[in-house]
Amino acid sequence: MPTPLDHEFVRAAARAADRRAAPLAARPDEEPAGVPHRGLAWRVKTLVAAYRSPDSALHGSGRAVAAATTHLRALRAAQTTTGLFAGGDNVQSPPDSAFTVNDVCDAHVLAAGAGPELDGVTAALAEIADAATGSLLTGGVHTPNHRWELCAALARLHRSFPDDRLLDRVAEWLTEGVDIDAEGLYSERSANYAAHVSNPSLLLLAEVLGRADLRDAVVRNLATTLDLIRPDGTVETVLSRRQDQHGPFPLAPYLPHYRLLAIRTGRGDFARAARLAEAGGIDDPDLLAQTLLTPDLCHALPDPAPETLPRDRYLPTARLAAHASATAHTVVYGGSDVPEHRRVRSGLACNPTFLRLFAGDAVLDAVRLSRGFFDLGPFRAATMERPADHRYRLTETLTAAYYQPLPKDHRRDDGAYRLVDDGRFSASMAFPDRPRDEVSHTTTVEVELREDGADLRIDISGPRVPWALELTFRPGGEPEGAVPLGDGRWCLTNGPMTYRVGDDEIRVEAAVEAGEPLAGPDRGEVLRYDPGQDHTVVGGTDATTGNRVHIGGMGPHTLTVALRARRPARMKG
Repeated sequence: MPTPLDHEFVRAAARAADRRAAPLAARPDEEPAGVPHRGLAWRVKTLVAAYRSPDSALHGSGRAVAAATTHLRALRAAQTTTGLFAGGDNVQSPPDSAFTVNDVCDAHVLAAGAGPELDGVTAALAEIADAATGSLLTGGVHTPNHRWELCAALARLHRSFPDDRLLDRVAEWLTEGVDIDAEGLYSERSANYAAHVSNPSLLLLAEVLGRADLRDAVVRNLATTLDLIRPDGTVETVLSRRQDQHGPFPLAPYLPHYRLLAIRTGRGDFARAARLAEAGGIDDPDLLAQTLLTPDLCHALPDPAPETLPRDRYLPTARLAAHASATAHTVVYGGSDVPEHRRVRSGLACNPTFLRLFAGDAVLDAVRLSRGFFDLGPFRAATMERPADHRYRLTETLTAAYYQPLPKDHRRDDGAYRLVDDGRFSASMAFPDRPRDEVSHTTTVEVELREDGADLRIDISGPRVPWALELTFRPGGEPEGAVPLGDGRWCLTNGPMTYRVGDDEIRVEAAVEAGEPLAGPDRGEVLRYDPGQDHTVVGGTDATTGNRVHIGGMGPHTLTVALRARRPARMKG
């Protein structure tokens, strides 16, 4: 018995497309000045999908065709003599052009054979695709996900314009192996690039090439992502190696992939994620084109499986643990790349947040720890151990050196020594050739996850240096029991504090086990977040915003911090 269609989903997808396409069709001859090539191709695809869909207000509209034609002229004009597109910060970029060609090819599938009114659009799309083929066939990439976006473009070109050279090039890229680890995370560990690039590209390749293994890679990533969905409807990004590591990422872009694979596999947990992804409404105009290109998306979802609580997940490859209960959702993270690479760099996981706690509307967005040790920046764990269930140990040892005179056989009369980076700064001093006197500083954070929060034991050893623990709460409440410092900052010394939003709250209590008393509100030089010299040398910062509570002092120190969530009992409907 065939699965019934979800007409409301299709109508919602059509409404989302119409919200973007209708204003364009209302002014079909208006030149799209300043629109980048990717935006132009996306608009053409949306207009053609609206023309094709019986659920769109632009179904069969000549004005939609005229607007698509206007945008195609602008898109062809943006194409250089290489067939690649001009614009953007990546110059003569095959992968950036691949994003555009993917939309061009999808639009070509939608337009081809759809009637004489679209013949001109079909021909213009074919011309653009043909001009780009040579450069995409031989072009290179510079990020992991680019490979799959480029392969998807080559596969789509082959789908519409069969050419064995295209498949040979895809095979060459795919023999490198898909960069997905044992836990189902892509090497960039980015929600943004998983949702927008790797997953959709691999699903397309699976379909065109008949490669079930590529579909299975996407299933593994989506299964892992289930445990990274936070109570606020976003996906955890603290582990990411890309731009999204410093901000929230919505679940909505995952909707077509969870929906499609829930329908094709019958997985109720994927169906639940699809429902969550569309809970805020459907606003992705691209979904309409996807329903036309992949009709399975239009089928009704299987029954969503209820969420299992409590739930634990530890991802050793990313060094991230998540514990979810009816009271609290807690994330512990120790997977930064900075300790190994000794630098903050695009493409590395650099976020120093090591804990988050969600208690309904009360949210502790970030827990970070600064140390005043040679300006080497905040605590980022170099190792993460799991000594027992629900317990994790994060550790980082920082080392800086004072250098002795060069040995005689390394000295130069002209004093011109190699410019070398010692991991802290650079100088013309041939550091590797010198004897070193090292100074070390070790920070250990032990976390025990509980149904209602977490217990932290923080040990700061080494020379006497200032340190500050910063707890950043999401705006909406105010710390009660902490001393205000101004500018959205508070100080906690003795006694507990509570952060309350509505009926939800997070209680914090710190106690010193060893070391001096905690710093009071008059110690502004201690109670601050220090991003480290990698940021400050260029006048930058990775500081958080929100309501920030500081606990600090002069180390060495051992202290405990209890984090407790409290939420009123919810009535079951």
